Amino acid sequence: MATTHAARPQTAPSPVPLRKSWLQLFAWLSFLFETTIIGTGGAVRLTGSGLGCSEWPLCTPESLVPTQDLGIHGFIEFGNRTMTGVVGIAAIVVLLLTLAAVGTRRHVLTAVWFALGGVVAAAIAFALVGEFWAAAAVLLVVVIVAAIVSVRSIPQRRDLQILAWIVVAGVVAQALAGGITVLTELNAFLVGFHYAASLALVCVTAAFLVRLYDVPGPRERAVPTWFLALTHVTTLVLAVTVFFGVLTTANGPHSGDPDIVRDGFDATVLAHVHSWPGYLLLGLVVVLTVVAAARRLRPLPWLIALLAVILVQVVVGVIQARNGLPELLVGIHMVLAALSAAAFTVVVLRLKRPAAVQA
Repeated sequence: MATTHAARPQTAPSPVPLRKSWLQLFAWLSFLFETTIIGTGGAVRLTGSGLGCSEWPLCTPESLVPTQDLGIHGFIEFGNRTMTGVVGIAAIVVLLLTLAAVGTRRHVLTAVWFALGGVVAAAIAFALVGEFWAAAAVLLVVVIVAAIVSVRSIPQRRDLQILAWIVVAGVVAQALAGGITVLTELNAFLVGFHYAASLALVCVTAAFLVRLYDVPGPRERAVPTWFLALTHVTTLVLAVTVFFGVLTTANGPHSGDPDIVRDGFDATVLAHVHSWPGYLLLGLVVVLTVVAAARRLRPLPWLIALLAVILVQVVVGVIQARNGLPELLVGIHMVLAALSAAAFTVVVLRLKRPAAVQA
């Protein structure tokens, strides 16, 4: 008599081999490079090298790379530009690996064709307008269109796709903003925007890492409602702290070039205004950490890490303010701000957990 076997339920394989692929490695590298460029960009400003290269994307009207007569400032500025290329390559690799993991070879090739088309379109824009900013703007538009096409055509892990595309688009936008900043001779608002955008990309790459390690699918709240609300209030306080920090630096002695003087707000007053939300932020994070420890909430490990970074940042901020804003401490303060924002991004994403599967 023939025996019959009950059909076993087939479980669809995970669309992304999260822990056993090159994607994990390059996602970490992308985060590291985005954080590093905060430091190299800060070095440009703090050493007065903002106009070390007078042109963009060329360093001088005659040379792509700095010449000996530009001195150390030219090499510092060009080093930061080179770092932009490293950041861009890492972002592209992460994007292609993501598309390969969640889609098919056709989707990867489509992205490559968009890239080639973007380069051609950018070249045409430069030929017509004669300005590199026009080429960068066209390339940015092509990246946005490619992102929309990609996300619409691949239903799997759209969270990872969107984050990866944001980083690529952000790198192009950063290059465009950096070029315009040089051409406008370090406009204070553009310099501030340049830093804020870099900090945002650090947060996006951190979010990508979190989602890469998380189980895909629906999510549910993992903390009490009031804790969720207080965390989002803390997010606002963090944003205000960063805003006034950028404004304070923009009106301080480190304009990016010795011949450029800021005549806007009083930097001393701004330093005090910047400290107020900073101390409030510290207090809120202490409250969140204590509550999370008492209730053993999911964000606790990252709240502890965030608290440690903020404490160091407060100490560095006080020391630099009392010692005439030495360049090294200001640079450390800028990088710590990026790490604080990244850690807080992880905290926010830990407010939810994968939803329980209903039987």
